[in-house]
Amino acid sequence: MAFPISTIPFSFTEGGFEVNKNDLITIVASKTDLSKADAAAAVDGVFDAISEALTGGGEVRLVGFGTFSITNRRATEGRNPRTGEKIQIPASKQPKFKAGKGLKEAVNR
Repeated sequence: MAFPISTIPFSFTEGGFEVNKNDLITIVASKTDLSKADAAAAVDGVFDAISEALTGGGEVRLVGFGTFSITNRRATEGRNPRTGEKIQIPASKQPKFKAGKGLKEAVNR
């Protein structure tokens, strides 16, 4: 179901619309008839579940929306921009999101 743009409480910036966490909670509350407190708990629960799955090395697939996963970055050598001195950048794990077909289609309408 499309949400009318005029009723979404987000701000407009030069690059487009911006929705922060509080805006998202307000949208969830109005779309589900939950109180803001219950919507906040639901949004926090989703974020926590995604974080826990990724922390455990898994991935989260939301069919039609996208996939959250972890990618491994190898150690590299960089430069300090102020001094030009070489520095070692350690290997790390980075969260990654790949948009699903449904989200891509919705964005390109």
